[in-house]
Amino acid sequence: MTASDGGSSFVRRWQLAEMLKNFREVAGLTQSQAIEQLRRAGGKWSVAKLSRIENHENGVRPNEVAQLLELYGVAEPERVPVLELAVLAREREWRTAYGADLPESLRGLVSLEAGATTIRQFTTTLVPGLLQTADYTRAVIEATGPEVGSPIELERLVARRLTRQHVLRGPASPAFHAILDESVLLRPVGGGPVMRDQMRKLADLTGHEHLTVQVLTLESGGGPGVEGPFTLLSLPKPAPDVLYGEGAVTGSLYVSDSDRVRACTMRFGMLSQLALSRAESAERIAAAARRFEQV
Repeated sequence: MTASDGGSSFVRRWQLAEMLKNFREVAGLTQSQAIEQLRRAGGKWSVAKLSRIENHENGVRPNEVAQLLELYGVAEPERVPVLELAVLAREREWRTAYGADLPESLRGLVSLEAGATTIRQFTTTLVPGLLQTADYTRAVIEATGPEVGSPIELERLVARRLTRQHVLRGPASPAFHAILDESVLLRPVGGGPVMRDQMRKLADLTGHEHLTVQVLTLESGGGPGVEGPFTLLSLPKPAPDVLYGEGAVTGSLYVSDSDRVRACTMRFGMLSQLALSRAESAERIAAAARRFEQV
C-alpha cells in the first residue's frame, strides 16, 4: 500500500487509524501502556485521545504519527509511506469539487464514495442519488427540502448531486451494485416525463460493466428488505468496510462495527439472490419507462 492509495482524505484517515492500531498491537502494547510511555517522553496524550484516533473519530497530526511510530518500533523504511499518508489524510479534497459550502453531513459520504472500491446500495423509496437524472433530483429536492429558499439554491443542490455522480465515471471508478425495491419504479416522482427519462437512464446504466442494477419485485414478499435501506462501502485495506444510513430523524450514520457490517453484507447477499437477474431487471425497468410514456 502506498500513500496515494485510497482517493480521499476521509478514507486515508480510516486507513491511517487502522495502521496505527495494528502497529500498536504488533508492538504488544495496550492503549494504556502506550500512553504511559508517551507521557514519559513529554507528549500531551491520553487514553481517550488515542482511542478516538484508532476509532477514526479524531484526526492525528503528522508529528504525532511520528511519535507513535517511534514508540511502536516501526522500522525506518516503513515509516515514510505512513507519514506521507498522515499528511494526505489532512487534506480536504471535497473543497476542490464542491466548494467550502458542502454540508458537514455530506462530507464524509462524499469522501467515502471517492475512495471506495465497491459501493453496494439497497433502496426502498427513491432511485440512488448516484444514478438520478437532473430532473428526478430536482423533483426529490422540491418534495423533501421545503427549506430551499430560491431557484438558484435549488439548482446549486441539483448540481451538487450530479457532481457526485462523477465518482462512477473514469478508470478508477468503484464497482456499484444497486438493488431497488420495485416501488421505486412505481412511485411517480416529478410526474410521467421525469420518471420516463429516469427509467431510461437506469435501463442504459444496466449495460455498464462496473454497474449492476437489480430489482426486488413486490412479489418477493417479506424478507430482509423490510428492515429498510442501507449502503455498504468497501474501502482499500486496511480500512474496514463502512455501513452508511441516513434519515430525517437519525441524520447521517456511519458504522464500522464488524458484526453489524457483516450482518448487512449478508442481508445484501440475500437481497441479491431474491431480486431479479440483471437481464430481468433491465426488462422490468424498460417496462416501467414504457408505462410512464403513457402518463
